[in-house]
Amino acid sequence: MTFSVNTNASALSALQNLNKTAVRLENTQTAINTGMKVASSKDNGAVFAIAQSLRADVSGIKAATSSIDRALSTIEVAIAAGEAVSDLLIEMKEKAVAAKDTGLDTASRTSLNNDFKQLRDQISSIVTNAEFNGTNVVKNGGSDIVAITNDTGSNTITVGAQDLSLAGTVVALSAGSSISTQDLASTSVANIESSIQNVNASLSALGAGARRLDLQKTFISQLQDTIEVGIGNLVDADMAKASADLQSLQVKQQLGLQALSIANQAPQSVLGLFQ
Repeated sequence: MTFSVNTNASALSALQNLNKTAVRLENTQTAINTGMKVASSKDNGAVFAIAQSLRADVSGIKAATSSIDRALSTIEVAIAAGEAVSDLLIEMKEKAVAAKDTGLDTASRTSLNNDFKQLRDQISSIVTNAEFNGTNVVKNGGSDIVAITNDTGSNTITVGAQDLSLAGTVVALSAGSSISTQDLASTSVANIESSIQNVNASLSALGAGARRLDLQKTFISQLQDTIEVGIGNLVDADMAKASADLQSLQVKQQLGLQALSIANQAPQSVLGLFQ
């Protein structure tokens, strides 16, 4: 054993151990405060980089979810309009069939025709106002619905527009259609029947598109949850373990301070050699 008042090896060793304990204690306290074992790149550069990449994927998925939500809202408005048009056509058929009766007097025919024209004009009103977020799917020249379906925006789902306007590709009635005569009523009945079939086909197409969007939304929601769980596995701290480590390190720190105090007193023993 060497006695020296210039160099205290025991104190230096105790100080090094105490510093190591302090660093571990700081890391454990940070993990408890943030709930994360990897809160920055200095904690673990590789894991942090992977986690950041996955977080970017999640952000992209959130944008895709918003896009699908907007598309679903738009298509729901279009479906509501289509169903309303279908209901109106059914009412118009009733009026037109009634107007084919050769025994109708002039007043009755006029009343039926007025009702018919009001229903006809209501179709135009519904189609014109069936708009969501600036998109109208059922008017003449309407816009297709396009939704982003992945985190990069490279994949989309498109639901085609359906022209439900008068004299369009679906509704075979013009803006001037009437049932003021028996012949016009007969023509209107035929046109209404084909229009009802066409509108039902359009509703089927819109419904299928909505179903596909719903399925995609469910899938990317599950994908987002899976990625977020994966991120948590990479960076989240085990709080039970962190709590146990904290108590252990606090005890070690106190013991280290005691050891350093004892080591600092060692040089005083040299004084005994000179008594």
